[in-house]
Amino acid sequence: MDQRIRRTAAPTAIAAALLLVLAGCGSGVHGRPGASGLHDPYFPRLGNGGYDVSHYGLELDYDRDTGRIKGTATITARATQNLSAFNLDFAGMTVAGATVDGDYAPANRAGTELTLRPHHDIDRGHTFRTVVRYSGTPRTITDPDSSEEGWLPNAHGALALGEPTGSMAWFPGNNHPSDKATYDITITVPDGLQAVSNGRLTSRRTSGGRTAFHWHSAEPMASYLAMVAIGPYRTHSYKAPSGLPVFTAVEPADEKESAAVLARVPEIIAWESKEFGAYPFASTGAVVGPADSAGYSLETQTKPVLPANQFDLPTLVHELSHQWFGDSVTPKSWQDMWLNEGFATYAEWLWDADHGGESVRDHFNDAYDRQANWAFPPAKPPSPKEISASPVYGHGAMVLQRIRDTVGDRAFFALVRGWVHDHRYGTVSTQDFTRYAEKKTGANLTALWDAWLYGKDRPVRP
Repeated sequence: MDQRIRRTAAPTAIAAALLLVLAGCGSGVHGRPGASGLHDPYFPRLGNGGYDVSHYGLELDYDRDTGRIKGTATITARATQNLSAFNLDFAGMTVAGATVDGDYAPANRAGTELTLRPHHDIDRGHTFRTVVRYSGTPRTITDPDSSEEGWLPNAHGALALGEPTGSMAWFPGNNHPSDKATYDITITVPDGLQAVSNGRLTSRRTSGGRTAFHWHSAEPMASYLAMVAIGPYRTHSYKAPSGLPVFTAVEPADEKESAAVLARVPEIIAWESKEFGAYPFASTGAVVGPADSAGYSLETQTKPVLPANQFDLPTLVHELSHQWFGDSVTPKSWQDMWLNEGFATYAEWLWDADHGGESVRDHFNDAYDRQANWAFPPAKPPSPKEISASPVYGHGAMVLQRIRDTVGDRAFFALVRGWVHDHRYGTVSTQDFTRYAEKKTGANLTALWDAWLYGKDRPVRP
């Protein structure tokens, strides 16, 4: 080749290559891995960064003889950064394979972190779909306070509960309350068993001695509120006088004893709607689980779960009030638990006062006299072990009564209804509430926050 031609051609080739590189810089993705935790004050490794989940499609096939499940999780999410890899929270079981947008994605395990590397980097703002196939015997997880959650086997089936960390025992996800999503949960079980979950039952299909129950939750839900109850439940589906669909499930042995209280679900929802504003979900109900299923009740969305040996009217009132406080309006972090439990405890006080029991002031005085309520400020539990301790409940409810004392009944109940209306389906912090309360009521509540919400010493009884 002529040397002159080579000298003139070289710059042209270099220029063309440079243009390709520049074009690539404009259209390609130079992603980085999403964070493997959201730095929650008490559970820093929970949750993951780099994406926001909009929907979970979960399919579970339950084997009664072995207690094992086969699962498929289809997770729809939007990237909040350019992603080269991302994590899901997942404890135990065996991952058979994963895809991202239909392409194979290598999956690596490290403790409860499942890391996926998509075939192509994911652009910020892109909505992508991840499918994870898995199987095994789900774990029971022991919390810092020694309670158990996750997958809880019992004599007739199993119960899946998730507060605060347990959902990762039965499905992979972004397991932090700050990332809420809609859900479709399908559970296939042997004939003779029922499978109950959140939302509304949209289909029930039987084939070959097995039945698939498909539950749909149209409103956003935090992962810790997702629930599955498998067993020989007696179920009842009907409409409340308001037209709201109601679904209840109870173990056969406990059906008669629990019937009178369970029948009051519509009445409780109607009363709480009057106090707190419109009910936030498309259905309601309750599950009365076997006494050996869990050592506590839980406000799982649309259908609280209450063990038979803890099932009573005050507890049902408490758990149903969580549909507003905790389920619709959800804490941004586990440090904000008093926004759930303080309000739910206060709902119990209000119900009792409205139904011929103790006055709210009497409840306040009882809580004030309980030494356990002063172990720490409700907005500052000292460790994960205390996020469900007495101050979060009783002391948290006292904070609300002190606001009511300060601003008056009319302003207080306008504050409560405004809070749940303006933050419906969202996530909130204690700082959000204190700012909102002052703006809504027009009162300077700084001294109240300092003494009752954050103070370490017991204030003088008002």
